[in-house]
Amino acid sequence: MARMGRLMSQLEFRWLSWLRVQTTPAAHQEHADKTDSKLTAWCAETCKSLNMQELSRRVRVSWNARMQTTAGRAWWPDRAIELNPKLKPLPPEELWRTLKHELAHLIAYERAGRRHTEPHGPEWQAACAELGIPGEHPYHTLPFKRRRMKRNYTYVCPNCLTSLHRVKPIRRMVACYACCRKFNNGAYHDRFRLIAKKP
Repeated sequence: MARMGRLMSQLEFRWLSWLRVQTTPAAHQEHADKTDSKLTAWCAETCKSLNMQELSRRVRVSWNARMQTTAGRAWWPDRAIELNPKLKPLPPEELWRTLKHELAHLIAYERAGRRHTEPHGPEWQAACAELGIPGEHPYHTLPFKRRRMKRNYTYVCPNCLTSLHRVKPIRRMVACYACCRKFNNGAYHDRFRLIAKKP
């Protein structure tokens, strides 16, 4: 009997490990090492207390260093939350408010199922109230500044002479949208292809 119990726990462990791999969002696979186990555990317990078993099993919280001005993001149906590392030095209540804000999105989507729901609609507001942040605003006012990057590449439209400045070089054929729209019904035309301007 004890042997059977050990075998079942091993099978369950393998199944859960496989399931974890299968349900990890492909887009977030590279951030798997940045998963915050404590925040994930808190979200899982909170979902369990709200009788949301599937969300409790699948919710994941990670830190995304590529975020600039966004405090957090909720991904559905991946059931993933990404947080901006700029939250770490701020007072703890800012982190918890952001986490609850994003978890409220997942709760609202989970409850809606296939039914359409607005991102910051009544379902989200109700979830915020349940999580202890009633009257939550849709957007944060945190002092997150965008990193300024030098735009070293300039492209010019041969027709209207409009300039386009880019951080990285353009690797494909791109035409002036305004000219294509005005003279070619919005379709690409080589006549309006952007030309790289030498520095």
